[in-house]
Order: sequence, then structure tokens, then C-alpha cells
Amino acid sequence: MSVEQSTSIKNNSITTVNVAVAVIHYQNQYLLGFRGTSQHQGNRYEFVGGKIDAHETAKQALIREVAEETGINIDNNTAVKLGRLHHDYGDKQVCLQVYRIEVTAQQYAQYKNLSYGLEGQKLTWVEKAKLLAGHYDLPAANKTILTWLQLPAHITVTYPLAHFSDSSNPMTAWSQYHHEHIAADAWVYMRTKAAGAENSIKQLLQLRPDIQAITPDNLDTDKADNAVISRQIIAKHLTQTQLMQRSSSDAKESMSYSAVSTSLPLIVSCHNADSINAANQLAYARLQQQLPPVIGIFLAPVEYTQTHPDTPPLGWQAWSKLAALADMPVIGLGGLSPMMYQQAMLHGAVAVAGIRQFLK
Repeated sequence: MSVEQSTSIKNNSITTVNVAVAVIHYQNQYLLGFRGTSQHQGNRYEFVGGKIDAHETAKQALIREVAEETGINIDNNTAVKLGRLHHDYGDKQVCLQVYRIEVTAQQYAQYKNLSYGLEGQKLTWVEKAKLLAGHYDLPAANKTILTWLQLPAHITVTYPLAHFSDSSNPMTAWSQYHHEHIAADAWVYMRTKAAGAENSIKQLLQLRPDIQAITPDNLDTDKADNAVISRQIIAKHLTQTQLMQRSSSDAKESMSYSAVSTSLPLIVSCHNADSINAANQLAYARLQQQLPPVIGIFLAPVEYTQTHPDTPPLGWQAWSKLAALADMPVIGLGGLSPMMYQQAMLHGAVAVAGIRQFLK
């Protein structure tokens, strides 16, 4: 849901405050401020940021707020949009426009011992692992940001089972191949495209306890007997077709999306503006129902891909315009390689994903 749409969901008696949020980091060190007792949502840590003025874009506000609060000039740093969050505190509604900014080694060296900001607020650099583990109490609207920050730079997509159709046992061949070729500690979207693939996925996870799995929403892998396997499944995936079917007029009216997995975060596939809008609606509905969030979308195809040879690629320019519509992190997919991560970031991607170039 875009910022422009926020007026349609706010309480008519309460104004929505648009805020630019800077998730500033250097490698695995993240910069947090601390809100004073007298402030709204006081005695909590927060990311740097502030209100977007009427004449400003979100990025302009980001640059100004970071400079005013910390003295760090991020004018030449790459700001990657993580997403937009609408939150109702009861006495105030906010729309957070969230960007991740990595400072340079020189900037970090200059500001790593910064204890107080230019407005007198406490500042501290914290380890990412402790931040994600909840060691720092953040305002409620910030909690989803921590889930977004779990996304890695690279996500591996498996071959479909049909790729192994010449084998005497395609399911075993699928598991064995990916056991041997998936990189260590990878996030993997288990894209099997076949009924009855639960056992193959479970077999692969048993062979590779180091990997984190994104599994199709319609595969019953939640009830895995092995507790280790259950912990490895960190998100469910919806195809664009599933997303659009479940965002029918009836579902939109109720905002229930009851057919969608409720136990895990979601990643959805999108190929156009309509599906991104549906993903935004789904993300908003899940936050309102206090369900695990939509943590990202696969937006594809960026380039020509052998998997879908008849699908025209978007190209980076069109891809970037579509990515700007999303209220959650966007993952580039289609004809990409891990080496294209920096290029993808410049066009608004938080990660890149693929099959051939991502398997060892």
C-alpha cells in the first residue's frame, strides 16, 4: 500500500505522520538511537529518522534527518528501500518509509565511538545478531523491520522436479543434486512444481541442516516430524497465481486471506503492478491481524531466463519502477547471478535470486 493510499486506511480523526527511517549499518554493526522518557514511545531504541516535510521526498528527508541527528552525510551512500509500514498507536498513526544505508569504512571509523547525537539523544552501534534476537526494545512499528533484515543478499532457487525426469527416481535425484550443489548456509526457495514433493524437501533438509528453506504454501511441510527440519523452514511462498486467487474481491473485503499460511512469514512472487498491489494488501492485512509479515517479493524476470524462455524480460529500468511500488523488500529474479548484487541494489533490490548461477 503506497503512502498516497494511506489516507484511505487512516482514522479520519487522526492524521497519519509520514516518517523516513534510516537503517544505518556498517557490515554487521547497526546504529540505534534511544528515545527519552518524555517522547512518544519513550524509553525505547529506534533507528535514525524523522518526519518527512511537505516539500520533501523520502530520500531527501532521510539525508536531512541523518545529518541533523548524527552529523553523518549519507548524500553519496546507496539507500535501498526496505519497505513501507503503516502502524496505529492509538493516539498516533505513522507511515514509515524504511531505507537501509551502509556507511563506508571511513564513515564508520569516524562515527563508531559516537555516544550522543547532535540533538542530545543517546546513540549506540549494536551487533546485528543481538538486534535481531530482540536484545533492544524497539517501538512496535519497528518490529517488522527486524524481520526484513533477516533477508540475505543471495537466495538460491532449486530446479523443478521435471528437470530430473530422465532419472529412474526423480525425487531422490532432485534431493541428491541439491544436497551437493547448494552453498553452505544458503537461503533456498524449494521450487519443486510437483505434487507430493514434501518427502523430497524433507530429505534435502535432513541432508543439509545448515540451509534455511522457503517452501510452497500448499506443501504440508509444517508438520515435519523432525524438529530440526521444522526450524529450517523459515518462510512460505505464494506464486503470483495463488496470490491473485486469494486476493479476490471477497478476500479484499474481509482482509482475512484465511487460506494463506499463518504460522510463518511469507515471500510472494510478482510480475506486474496488479500483483504488487495485491501483495501490499496482503502485507497490510497480516500486520493488522498480528500475523507473521510478508518479508519480501520475488519480482521477475529481470533478464532473459532459460526457465521461462517465452517471457519478455522487464529490464532494470522497468523492474526498478515496479519495485518502487512495493511495501516490502524486493528480490531480483530472472537471469541474474550473485555477482550482480551491487547492480541490483542500485535499482532497488535488497537481494538477488536464481538457479544456475547460484548453485555450486
